[in-house]
Amino acid sequence: MLGTGEAGVLLQEKGLDVPLGDGRTAYFNYYWLRDSCPTSFDTETRERVFDIFAEEDAPRAASAAIAGGHLEITWKGSGHVTRMPLGLLTEYAGGEKRADAANLPRVPWYADHYTKMARFAYDDLVAEPASVRDWSRAMLVDGVALLTGLPDTDAALKDTASLLGHVRPSYFGPDFEVKTHIKPTNLAFTSKALPLHTDLPDEDLAPGVQFLHCRANSVEGGQSLFVDGLAVAEDFQERHPEDFELLVSVDVPYYCEHDTFDMRARQHVIELDAYGNISGVTISQHHADIFDMPQQDLDRFYPAFCRFGRMMRDEKYLMRFRLNAGECIVFDNHRIVHGRAAYSATSGERHLRGCYIDRGELRSTYRVLSGEGRFK
Repeated sequence: MLGTGEAGVLLQEKGLDVPLGDGRTAYFNYYWLRDSCPTSFDTETRERVFDIFAEEDAPRAASAAIAGGHLEITWKGSGHVTRMPLGLLTEYAGGEKRADAANLPRVPWYADHYTKMARFAYDDLVAEPASVRDWSRAMLVDGVALLTGLPDTDAALKDTASLLGHVRPSYFGPDFEVKTHIKPTNLAFTSKALPLHTDLPDEDLAPGVQFLHCRANSVEGGQSLFVDGLAVAEDFQERHPEDFELLVSVDVPYYCEHDTFDMRARQHVIELDAYGNISGVTISQHHADIFDMPQQDLDRFYPAFCRFGRMMRDEKYLMRFRLNAGECIVFDNHRIVHGRAAYSATSGERHLRGCYIDRGELRSTYRVLSGEGRFK
């Protein structure tokens, strides 16, 4: 203990004990206090410009006091003065993760969700930032939203995606056409049934948010199938906790191999976020590689894996609907499991155009439009 500053601030060897004004006293490390000084951040770029690595000696307070709702520190050696709001200190006093406006509670949904799904008109999204805010919020809470009134143009897809973020290319390119191809490289490019899946788990970082713009749909069949992986995973955890822990911890190999690419990655079936909450799933039977785990481990893993897969097909969770021309379904590719019923390729035309953005950009857009941020 080094001494007591003014207004009850206690100078310790490596930090300060600071009264926060709400009856509590909290300890703050000297390095953290100097590094987090408001003057450490550039007012234009909002980036940290103070170089803690350049300090030859460990930071040490010469004096410290509470004045005008701020902690004021004069530093030994440099004489620099830090004025830090007590509100900021209170926010970091408990060592908890920084509050995030985009960390909204996810709400699970079930088979009857189609009539309840958040819907937004394209013209409103283009004209009103508040509509984009509400759309991004729906994506964070529900993981899916339906847009209507998109123009029948190639540009409409990119223009729509750019409202939330930048198009993130995959190994199919910046976008892709979902229709029957002469030489298909994916089941989606045929008229066959497409099993429930999440897209491209064979990429190191599977795409975050998927956009599917329906340009035409006059075929017989081809109904869209959507499941909230969060709802399934939450119920699975309650019913089969040991199986749940397996699917959270074991990484599954995925691949996609053709003449011009050979993609491989490993993913967990059930995903947790930084707070330990279920954030979604990654699953795709048609992109799953031959499982290369120890055979004895598969004695436990395969039954759990199959139990989860069968549960995902339960009618309780399965939302069925027809995507119509001019509509765009947008969904979290790490949460929403989707597929398609088979259709008759000769009965009409079915053409969807798709692309991806990253989930981080979705969260960024919501934070900006909701007015949250350190520099607001």
